[in-house]
Amino acid sequence: MVATWRMPDLPFFDESHTELGERLTEWVKGAAEPEETGSPYFADECKTIAKEMAEWGFLDYAVPAEGGLNSKIDVRALSLIREALAYRSGLVDSVFVMQGLATAPLWLTGSDELCSTYLEPARQGQKIAAFAVTEPEAGSDVAALKTTAERDGDHFILNGHKRWITNAGAADFYIVIARTGEAPGSRGLSAFMVDADTDGLEIGPEVEMIAPHPIGEVIFRNCRVPATNMIGAPGEGFKAAMKTFDIFRTSVGAAALGMARRALAETIGHTKSRELFGGPLAQMPTVQATLADMALDVETSSLLVYRSAWLKDVHEGRHSGAVAMAKLGATEAAHRVADNAVQLFGALGVARGSTVEQIYREIRPLRIYEGASEVQKVIIARSLLQS
Repeated sequence: MVATWRMPDLPFFDESHTELGERLTEWVKGAAEPEETGSPYFADECKTIAKEMAEWGFLDYAVPAEGGLNSKIDVRALSLIREALAYRSGLVDSVFVMQGLATAPLWLTGSDELCSTYLEPARQGQKIAAFAVTEPEAGSDVAALKTTAERDGDHFILNGHKRWITNAGAADFYIVIARTGEAPGSRGLSAFMVDADTDGLEIGPEVEMIAPHPIGEVIFRNCRVPATNMIGAPGEGFKAAMKTFDIFRTSVGAAALGMARRALAETIGHTKSRELFGGPLAQMPTVQATLADMALDVETSSLLVYRSAWLKDVHEGRHSGAVAMAKLGATEAAHRVADNAVQLFGALGVARGSTVEQIYREIRPLRIYEGASEVQKVIIARSLLQS
């Protein structure tokens, strides 16, 4: 039997985190085995998962009860939750974090009217949120976005094409970053709240990913949005997006860590039970060396992730270097762990639907989204050079 998830024993937590860890352990024990599904856009699954996360109180840690300029979330708690959820299911982790990621620009701005309308339904898992930033020709370079929002009286008219949008087709509302033109580049971007049933908002073809998730395209064709749905001030959309990613990027590393822990646990169980050359696979020195490498990657990642989360919670400032190290270090390490797991499972490791095969595919996108590994290296280097 594979060991269940346990809260890491590190000095970065307080009593509230320990209590949360106990609840997470209970959830992981009772959660159903992750299953892949071909349901278009995963709309039904997303809503079911979101409601379960709300019932367990986990969404309370991703979506503040009230928005405001001083709103913040506990990044250590967020990371613990993502680690535990990802240990069990990549899809569950995705639904959970998107409720926070796709509402953060809202609750970071202090827009009382919009917060009162959208935050509580997201917090209760009643409505699914999405964050529409990436475009066909603009990913890591957010300043290159081409979707436009032109003022027309008391409305804005949105036109453009978003791609790789998590929860596309499943979301009830989208936060959209579009070009309003106050200044060149990043200073001319603004954020808007757009309901999924707004005329002119279309869902494009389903995007089939290496690991099935609700990801697709969102297209705006003369989509008319009330000017009051602008989030924050004109030209502050880029800032809102960057602040959001800076808060949540550490937790990407936590999700990778959870998947890596599961891969290691599965591999330990397999090598103990698999007979090879008259004895368990685990007795072979080369196998033991690989297990040691996997464990080292897991524990190093844990330190990087929770140090970064602790810095975000306890010390003022962005801590971009530490955040980038957590995201880069944990996702790259998780990839190595998953690859070693597949290797030690042999043919079972590449059989479609086996646990380690699923983990291998789930981990791969983590090295790309919310800033690819190469981007994180640039952030780390700039942080070092500015010190």
